[in-house]
Amino acid sequence: MGNVMTYSGIVTKVRAMSAKLLTNKDYDNISNLGSVPEAIEYLKGKPAYAEYMNRLDVSLYHRGNVEKVLYQSLFDDYSRIYRFAGLKQKKILKLYWKRYEVDLINYCLRIVFNHYDKPFDLEYKKEFFDKYSQISIDKLITSKNIDELVDNLKDTEYYEPLYKLRKSESATLFDYDLALDLYYFSMLWKKKKRVLKGKEQEQFTREYGTKIDLLNIQWIYRAKKYYHMLPPDIYFLTIPIHYRLRLEEFKLLVEAPTLEQFEQQLKLTYYEKKFHGLDDHKTLEQMYKDCLDRLYTMDRRKDPYSIATISSYLFQKEEEIYKLTTALECIRYGLSKGETLGYLGGVVQ
Repeated sequence: MGNVMTYSGIVTKVRAMSAKLLTNKDYDNISNLGSVPEAIEYLKGKPAYAEYMNRLDVSLYHRGNVEKVLYQSLFDDYSRIYRFAGLKQKKILKLYWKRYEVDLINYCLRIVFNHYDKPFDLEYKKEFFDKYSQISIDKLITSKNIDELVDNLKDTEYYEPLYKLRKSESATLFDYDLALDLYYFSMLWKKKKRVLKGKEQEQFTREYGTKIDLLNIQWIYRAKKYYHMLPPDIYFLTIPIHYRLRLEEFKLLVEAPTLEQFEQQLKLTYYEKKFHGLDDHKTLEQMYKDCLDRLYTMDRRKDPYSIATISSYLFQKEEEIYKLTTALECIRYGLSKGETLGYLGGVVQ
């Protein structure tokens, strides 16, 4: 009864927001459109996006600007949920926000490493980061090189792992990306024990433990298939946390001499049913998303008055934005309806 009372208001709010998510029929309709302006006009008729799309001037009807507006929709949804949240749920949402912080830093790293002439374009995120984040966008956008970028993170938790890397003076963009991911997952794994208790901790552990296992499987597979990396190098790439994938199983996957042996070993793990058939028509990324979607759905059905309802909605919203931006890119390049739907479903053509 306690959980029902604690979560009743926020669950009611999230259910109302969920009713506005796009359907398979919507994606079918969008994939059949002939231009980006037509897609924008279509989204103007959808309750979740009408307000945001109507802000766009016709001269700004291209994918980059639309993507910014879509992310404003996501951050607005996060704000609505946060306002309805109690103290316990706010702690969880603050942990969730850290993914957006890591994504922001990754974007900035690409700007300074690749010496883009185009200036930082983060104004559409500023309102939300000023409200929820330890990161100052005003500081970040002044960064002209990696040293300045790291210094501009000095008052945040991300400074120390990046500063250690900067001292090496030979670190690549890949090294910084990896350091951020390793820090992010390790930090969450430690903080969940201090911040969360009982059922919230159990659900959070299941969600992020599964993510870590699946990401490690993806990275091992890619390292072997596309880069022919040796086991010592693969260990360096992976997150040193194991949930359902036991340490012994993890080592056998990393040290499998061939892809065929990797796949055979994977069939002996907990994830065999979830990752069955690495060579079928689904991309590895889509199988990862499908696994998480099933996890969220099962947790939400089992215990609707819990963190699972919040996590599930934010995951669905992020996936919706990914699909919309992918669809817009397909439309821009003149792909057929079938090809576009294939990309939206993560199906290899």
